[in-house]
Amino acid sequence: MSSMLSRAIRSLPVSPARAAGGFVRSLSCSSQLQATAQAKTKKSLGKSGVKNVVVVEGVRIPFLLSGTSYADLMPHDLARAALQGLLTRTSLPRDVVDYIVYGTVIQEVKTSNVAREAALGAGFSDKTPAHTVTMACISSNQAMTTGVGMIAAGQCDVVVAGGVELMSDVPIRHSRKMRKTMLTLNRAKTLGQKLALISKIRPDYFAPELPAVAEFSTSETMGHSADRLAAAFGISRHEQDEYALRSHTLAKKAQDEGLLLDVVPFKVPGKDTVTKDNGIRPSSLEQMGKLKPAFVKPYGTVTAANSSFLTDGASAILLMSEEKALALGYKPKAYLRDFVYVSQDPKDQLLLGPTYATPKVLEKAGLTLNDIDVFEFHEAFAGQILANLKAMDSDWFAQNYMGRKSKVGAPPLDKFNTWGGSLSLGHPFGATGCRLVITAAHRLKKEGGQFGLVAACAAGGQGHAMIVELYPQ
Repeated sequence: MSSMLSRAIRSLPVSPARAAGGFVRSLSCSSQLQATAQAKTKKSLGKSGVKNVVVVEGVRIPFLLSGTSYADLMPHDLARAALQGLLTRTSLPRDVVDYIVYGTVIQEVKTSNVAREAALGAGFSDKTPAHTVTMACISSNQAMTTGVGMIAAGQCDVVVAGGVELMSDVPIRHSRKMRKTMLTLNRAKTLGQKLALISKIRPDYFAPELPAVAEFSTSETMGHSADRLAAAFGISRHEQDEYALRSHTLAKKAQDEGLLLDVVPFKVPGKDTVTKDNGIRPSSLEQMGKLKPAFVKPYGTVTAANSSFLTDGASAILLMSEEKALALGYKPKAYLRDFVYVSQDPKDQLLLGPTYATPKVLEKAGLTLNDIDVFEFHEAFAGQILANLKAMDSDWFAQNYMGRKSKVGAPPLDKFNTWGGSLSLGHPFGATGCRLVITAAHRLKKEGGQFGLVAACAAGGQGHAMIVELYPQ
């Protein structure tokens, strides 16, 4: 399948813009473009008989490179800080929250339901239920849509959703042989039984099981998948570096101009207060070009410079029914409208979630690509983003792999991730989705748009897309 896809895609017809190459060549000027207010007012996506679910506020503690200021903490510490930041910003009475749901990927076994531990630590009532979900890089997307469903169904009026990841301290286990021996030893009743078990231990039992960011079904890391995807779609190393530089440049500009309104300060115990993301590092194409391939060596095109980095961070978002928000005196930021989840081949199409999800969510909402004013797509790798843009702009790919008559088209870069993305801001796996949604809401208000589209890929060959509608100003 892989070689078939690679050969087919290399020969597929491209758009007049030359697909990904055309997008990348326009990067140098796209950062200077700003969306202007729409001349026409589009209809709202509210539906008769369906509760409107609104975003009241969303925050995140600064996203940091793993191994830096959060290294000595635990995941629930980060999630607690995000929850407390949300409470501080909104002056929300804790007792009005009906439910809390968090997303995470690599779980700390001591706090497997990190949502509950973080909620208790943040001072929420022990009568407030909380649970944790996992869906790889779209875990907090799942947390949010779980909240949307609970509110739309009339089960709750106020839900706090979020996500957290701490890559500085991931679980490292004993080998399975050693675990089995230790568990059996714990059940041994006599000294003789214990000594017999101990005598069976061999040196290789002590080799630890290290976690890997890899697909269980394919045993392939996401970086390898990104490298193969870039090769299949003909995305060059230079194009990937160029896109990554764009992400860092735009993120630095947004940070300097105070546009990253979702970031709340976090006083790290025993250390200074962290106030901003520390992975934003604009470089130069010359410097980026010196890095060696990170996964497929020596000829791969995915490097540390054009990939998202291992990140620690947490986010939280306050969702309410529109009626409840207004009754409590809040001015919502946005409506959360239609959303979809997709799933495809986890080997060849692992990172193409946005390509499959975008046309589905647009059709569900009755919109076209031209109706979208801001796009916030998760950037796992520069090659992944550019491959998605190329696939979305290909009639051939739509017809042969998606069962569609024609392409959906590619988002224009002057509306696309203009405040940076995961490549520069960081990607704490479970927390990224909330960042995408609240950034879309802030951009809509700042840029005068009405509809935003959030999309993300995830391990397992899955993806998510959601329509965000600006709340009337």
